[in-house]
Amino acid sequence: MTTTIPQILVKRSSPDVRLPERAYPTDSGLDVFAYELSKYYTADGFESPISKEDLNLWKRGEKKITIGAGERILVNTGIMATVGVGYEIQVRPRSGLALKRGLTVLNTPGTVDEQYRNTIGVIIINLSGVAQDITYGEKIAQLVVCPVVLSEVKEVTDLSETARGLGGFGSTNN
Repeated sequence: MTTTIPQILVKRSSPDVRLPERAYPTDSGLDVFAYELSKYYTADGFESPISKEDLNLWKRGEKKITIGAGERILVNTGIMATVGVGYEIQVRPRSGLALKRGLTVLNTPGTVDEQYRNTIGVIIINLSGVAQDITYGEKIAQLVVCPVVLSEVKEVTDLSETARGLGGFGSTNN
C-alpha cells in the first residue's frame, strides 16, 4: 500500500515572514510565528484599537503587546497555505504556552479549509489571570494537516434507537 503525503503549499505575505517549521523532523505540528496584530478584544468583549505606531515598534522588537487576563487578540502569521482537496490544516495551541503562561488558541482546532486563500490568523486568549506579553516572531501555534471526509447530508425522519436515547451532556454520569 502506497501512501501519498501531501505537500503544504505556503505563500508569504511579505519576504520577512517566517515559514512554518517543525522543531523535530517527526513532529506532526509545524510551529507558526507572530507576524502582525490584527484585532484586540478586552475581557468584556470590546474591540480595542492597536495603533500603527505600536505595530511598527512591535515589529522592530521595541515593544511587547500585552494581553490582560481574559483578553484575546488575533495574531496574523503572515502565511497563506493550502494542502489540497481531501485535507485541512488545523491550527492548534502550543502546549508550552498553555501550561507555562495560560495562553491558548480560542477556537481550537481552527480549520483552514482547502479553498481558503487569505493569511492564517490565530486567536489567542489569556486564561492565566495575569497579563502576558506577545512578542514579534514568537511561536504562537502549530499547524497540523488532517484528512477530511466530505460527507453528504441526507435528511431522514427518524434515527435508530440507542440505550442513551436523548440523553445530553453529562447523561452517562461518568
